[in-house]
Amino acid sequence: MNTTRADFPEDFLWGASTASHQVEGGNVNQWTAWELAHASERATTAEQRLSWQPSWNDIKAQAEDPANYVSGKGIDHYNRYEADFDIIKAMGLNAFRFGVEWSRLQPAEGAWDISAVQHYHDYIAALKARGIEPVLNLWHWTQPTWFTDKGGFTKKANRRYFTAFVGRMAEEYGSDLNIVLTLNETNVYSSFSYLNGDWPPQHKKPFEYLAVNWNLLDAHKQAYRAFKKVNPSIQIGMAQNMSSDFPKDQTRWLDKIMPPISSYFWNYSFVDRVNKYCDFIGFNYYFTNYWDGFKMNNPDKPLNDMGWYVEPGRVRELILRLHKRYKKPIYITENGIADAKDEQRQAWLETTIEAMADARSEGADLKGYFHWSLLDNFEWAEGWWPKFGLIEVDRANNFKRIPRQSAKWWAKWLKA
Repeated sequence: MNTTRADFPEDFLWGASTASHQVEGGNVNQWTAWELAHASERATTAEQRLSWQPSWNDIKAQAEDPANYVSGKGIDHYNRYEADFDIIKAMGLNAFRFGVEWSRLQPAEGAWDISAVQHYHDYIAALKARGIEPVLNLWHWTQPTWFTDKGGFTKKANRRYFTAFVGRMAEEYGSDLNIVLTLNETNVYSSFSYLNGDWPPQHKKPFEYLAVNWNLLDAHKQAYRAFKKVNPSIQIGMAQNMSSDFPKDQTRWLDKIMPPISSYFWNYSFVDRVNKYCDFIGFNYYFTNYWDGFKMNNPDKPLNDMGWYVEPGRVRELILRLHKRYKKPIYITENGIADAKDEQRQAWLETTIEAMADARSEGADLKGYFHWSLLDNFEWAEGWWPKFGLIEVDRANNFKRIPRQSAKWWAKWLKA
């Protein structure tokens, strides 16, 4: 690897990401309610759903255990955040993306938990005290049960509840922050919850899917206005899941026309509609897709533990496309690999860093990179078996944090 940290500007943000529900523990929201109701079913159907995975023999026992599908105490980040921030500092990272848990802050309609509000004040202050840039993510899929009982984002009338939430967040934290992400992966959330029916509330209703996307557009705009009112210089964006799409066969016309069509609907359509309310473009990158006619036909390997085809270097093309389309600063807000044995993560990091350096050399204003994830965490409907963390967490041994070799390599590279 020839790329060094000196190939990036001094103010480039090198960070890691988490989400409140996945790490904090002790949450009570629409997702925890779903976990408890479906844990046994998920365990019973694990072989049917997962036996094709390359890691099936390693994960079988865990995937067939109902406890795997319950977030419970998480990894106790809510109580151990200062020690986790010390790890970030020791690694040489200078930024951290985190979430606030709406259900914790506002457990009942109109009622605020003042201790939770103060917790996130202390949380932000602890990051800043260590010289780590706090990057706040307002919404990462979870919502209070009182909000989802009203229909959540399927109903226009419910927008006012989210507007009130982000207004309070702006008042509380807006003056202490430089960067805010409003929404995380609206395309993934709306598709899996309201089209595929895989995630709560497990609906397969296209009109609800459209309504959710429309109301999330407004949610982003309201959050943008709220924070700009408090802190006009604050930088606002969002974190959208994006893929890098290519034809399987360059000589076939259908293979060639499908990648731009897919990219428009998955990568750009939502961002295009809120572009005026974005100071930068934030995106999460895990997937490279090759189109064989109307279907994706990716190579059989390499795969991560979840069976996803991995080609991290293709992030270069996506960065350049975003630069050309939007002409704004860009942040990679999530990027990583499920790799319990830590056999591919260093190569993923090396290839990604080189791709980012190449994109910058070609003119892209890439300003930061956030690896997913800092810590092993609860991976939504799949539970605990996927391991994305730079830091292993031994949940059976008092949540002991154990840096993986890839994390040690990255820390050495950052400090070189």
